[in-house]
Amino acid sequence: SQGEKIGRLRSLGVIMATEFAICTTPGGSGGPLTLMALLSRDRVRPAHSGAVFAMDQLNDLLFFLCAVLGIVVYTLFHSLGRSLEGMLLGSALLMLAVLGVGVGLMRWRRGLMRWNGRLLDRLKVRGATRRHWARRVLHFFRAFQTTLRLPRRVLALVFGLTCLHWALRYSVLYLVVLGLGGNLQWISSFLVQVLSLSAGQFSLLPGGAGAAELTSATLLTPMVGKSTAAAGVLVWRVVTFYFYLVAGGPVFLCLLGKPLLDRISGLRR
Repeated sequence: SQGEKIGRLRSLGVIMATEFAICTTPGGSGGPLTLMALLSRDRVRPAHSGAVFAMDQLNDLLFFLCAVLGIVVYTLFHSLGRSLEGMLLGSALLMLAVLGVGVGLMRWRRGLMRWNGRLLDRLKVRGATRRHWARRVLHFFRAFQTTLRLPRRVLALVFGLTCLHWALRYSVLYLVVLGLGGNLQWISSFLVQVLSLSAGQFSLLPGGAGAAELTSATLLTPMVGKSTAAAGVLVWRVVTFYFYLVAGGPVFLCLLGKPLLDRISGLRR
């Protein structure tokens, strides 16, 4: 519904700018802030834009959880190596834990908010401030529940597009290695990318730059050789990370940077 409100071209620009912010900030922390700032100009309330971002993250999490659980079933009949199997199990448990925390927050949100209110009261936070943030959190939960109550056909379409997006994106490394003459299973390439990007997130470097490349090269080298791994990782990161910077940077500056500079120059005058 928000896509119809702000237009498809505008939606594409917002997504590109948000992806750029995710790639250039530690842990992708700039993504939700950029999304809320851009959508606020289209009179979309912060609670609604936050719910959109949360729904996007939920779809991503469900895709990876389903993919990892599918690979776990695959390992029951095929061997991937003890190290990869251990990392796979750890990833599955971590995703289940994150999903469980999210469900718990939705299920017991009122009790958690009361407990948080008492904690803030002991920390001498003003009552007006507590009520202000409590209203914001409640508005977010209501907007998120409204999003979950969209027609099932719409939710299924969104999840299907999410699966298609990630399946294509996580096939880049596999196709590059095949093109270089290497022999690599798609499942192995998928695991390498999941673990490498997870390492990049935990490094808190913008876009995981450096950590993702090092981890993926370390995992790939025993499978396809040093030279093939190095070339494959380079092409993979150019397509799935640096391209986002090149394509999203101008859009980010146009949508967010230029209006900010105009406002600053107006204040100086």
